[in-house]
Amino acid sequence: MQDLDQDPVPRGELALKITALPRDCNSFGDIYGGWLVGQMDIAGTSTAARIARGRVATVAIDRMGFMVPVPVGAQLGFHCQVQDIGRSSITILVEVWSEDHSHDESRKVTEATFVFVAIDDRGRTRVIPS
Repeated sequence: MQDLDQDPVPRGELALKITALPRDCNSFGDIYGGWLVGQMDIAGTSTAARIARGRVATVAIDRMGFMVPVPVGAQLGFHCQVQDIGRSSITILVEVWSEDHSHDESRKVTEATFVFVAIDDRGRTRVIPS
C-alpha cells in the first residue's frame, strides 16, 4: 500500500461511485470496513466481467488498510486498474477515494488487489476470450 503523499490521484478507471448512507455506518457515523470491501468487490467484478465477457468469481483479496475514516454522506469513487490477465484469471487493483464536505480535495481511503477467475454456468473455470 502506498503513502497518500506518493499517490495523489486515482489509478485506473472509475468503475463505481456511491454515497455512504447512514445504514452503511456505525454509531459514530463512519462507514463499516466490511461494507467498503463489498463495494470494492462490486467495482472489481464489473471490470473483470467486462474483460472476461461473462461470469467471474472473486478468488483472492490482497491485504488492505484504511488510511482515513469515511463519514456518512461522503461520495466514494472506486477506481480499477487491471494488473494482469492470465488464461482464466484477472488481477485488478481497486482504489477507493473519498470526497466529503469536510475536505476540499479527494482523499485516498484504501486499496487492495483482487483476483477474479472466469467461470462458466456450472461454476467451473473457463478460458478468458482473447
